[in-house]
Amino acid sequence: MMRWSKFSALLALCSLVLGGQAQARLYDDVVASGYIRIGVYRDFPPYSYLKDDQPAGIDVDLGRAIAEDLGVEFRVHWITPDETLEDDLRNNVWRGSVFDKSDENPLALKDVADVMMRVPYDRDYAYKRDDQGLLINEQVVMTSPYHQERWQLAFDSQKLESVKTLAKFQYHPIGVEVDSLPAFYLTTALQGRMRENTRHFANPRVAFDAMKSGQVSAVMAMRSEIDWLLHEDGSVRYRRAENGFPSMGKQAWDIGIAVREGDRDLGYAVDGVFERMISDGSMAGLFSKYGLTYEKPSLYVTTP
Repeated sequence: MMRWSKFSALLALCSLVLGGQAQARLYDDVVASGYIRIGVYRDFPPYSYLKDDQPAGIDVDLGRAIAEDLGVEFRVHWITPDETLEDDLRNNVWRGSVFDKSDENPLALKDVADVMMRVPYDRDYAYKRDDQGLLINEQVVMTSPYHQERWQLAFDSQKLESVKTLAKFQYHPIGVEVDSLPAFYLTTALQGRMRENTRHFANPRVAFDAMKSGQVSAVMAMRSEIDWLLHEDGSVRYRRAENGFPSMGKQAWDIGIAVREGDRDLGYAVDGVFERMISDGSMAGLFSKYGLTYEKPSLYVTTP
């Protein structure tokens, strides 16, 4: 009997963990509740971070704009990145995570966000299939693009006059975030000739500090991160480079949001907020507030 009791408990736990689902809310539920949970990545400036113990950043401000438009209270839902974006979508949009359980109910799944910010707006990714031909992201809708991100390089002008080609980094050290696409690119491009001069850091901020201390001559990261670091530093010594990244593949991509597949109405509401902000210039103004370059997502760019 004891063995069966333990086995039954194990089955119940597995059923909850593998088949359970956190409480997801529809558009009407959000409005009726008086608040909205906006999912943003933890410690990820300039997009989302704590400043004076308060949530700050581009995605936080956009979350507040969504809440204001809906007439509800803004509540931040901090996201700790998992191994893949699919994991982040599962843990924070449609199922919830078992790793953030409470003492009162240790088997409960963490609440999901009503809206998750900073999700690639990419048709190929949205309809990506697994080895059996099944949609990987069938539980979510990726919508509402609000800006276009791209890779950028900043350099120390006292060490480099300019950066028009990456060939310089065969001879000068450059800092990148560990396990990032720039890290892979710089260690493999030009037949690996930049590998020995590529330095790996925990994040772009640490890499930028390393440039300021003379450990590296340049830093490569996302453009908004580079812009923000240059803006926060305020020195003319460190500058944005104008080079491209040959053979890197996709160098620019649109950023949007994710909502549960069954709650497209909430996605439509966010569409309306972002369309208005892009058309009246307030989206560009928000980016400018943080010292960032704003580029409209490709959906809003008219091709002649």
